[in-house]
Amino acid sequence: MHVDSGGSRGPGGSGVTGGPLGFVRSLGFVGLGVMGQPMALNLARAGTPLVVWNRTPSRCEPLRAAGAGIAESPAEVFDRAGTVLLMLADENAIDAVLGRGAPGFAARVAGHTVVHMGTTSAEYSGSLQDDIRAAGGRYVEAPVSGSRVPAEQGELVGMLAGDDDAVAAVRPLLAPVCRETFGCGPVPGALLMKFSVNLFLITLVTGLTEAFHFADGHGLDRRLLRDVLDAGPMASPVSRVKAAKLLARDFTVQAAAADVLKNNRLIAEAARKADLASPLLDVCHTLYGETVDQGHGGEDMAAVLHALETRTHGTGGTVRPEERA
Repeated sequence: MHVDSGGSRGPGGSGVTGGPLGFVRSLGFVGLGVMGQPMALNLARAGTPLVVWNRTPSRCEPLRAAGAGIAESPAEVFDRAGTVLLMLADENAIDAVLGRGAPGFAARVAGHTVVHMGTTSAEYSGSLQDDIRAAGGRYVEAPVSGSRVPAEQGELVGMLAGDDDAVAAVRPLLAPVCRETFGCGPVPGALLMKFSVNLFLITLVTGLTEAFHFADGHGLDRRLLRDVLDAGPMASPVSRVKAAKLLARDFTVQAAAADVLKNNRLIAEAARKADLASPLLDVCHTLYGETVDQGHGGEDMAAVLHALETRTHGTGGTVRPEERA
């Protein structure tokens, strides 16, 4: 897969698709969850003319305070914006916002660029691109790597896929959100790249958590383990953040365990469709399934520690990954 680096952080500002006679349309943003809200705030604070909508209206209030326009409906976002960024939980939420499958879908997306920034299956993204193109719109995949803190800091890493002209138009809009962006070819190249990145992330954090569980079970000083890891070649921003959470048993959400399980499922399905072995991923799939089953789905992914502790001290069951797909 060809990946080209470029379009890294550029100057801020509006950079939004213009209209006739110098009129500048707003940039639309839909989905103000754990990731979406800080992303939209960074856009607004950079001076981007922004209009937002969220299913839970209270999530819009920080955006209002930052100067963004608040739409009453998804349709109003498309009325006011030429390019609309979607940071939504799943396929059903995307289809509902776009009115996909309803008579108004074509009118809503025609003449617009729809930017899919969430995580869905590659097949869904390809079919969505086909429908938007057929309706006279443009489509860009733009998933991001990073959790809540990088989102707040504008330090996400973006992966973009789609037609070259559409990607070129969207890339500068993401400067207040992404530290760097990478072109990943045609759809679904960006989502497949995100899956590759997340496979490493999931196995990395699970391995780190198991290391702390192992050290704790042997009566070792877990702070010393953190210091040894921080001094060595395996240290990374991820290990430092998650080690601190494990030390404090702080499971406040940065990347929710339920979202990790969803990502794990999508990656496992993509691996199976390509006849690829994924043994580490499959073990993680089972552990995150147990974590969610034990009621920790809304906690940070480091809460996979609960599944390990249950296996050691309790009667945590195991569920085969294919049973969760």
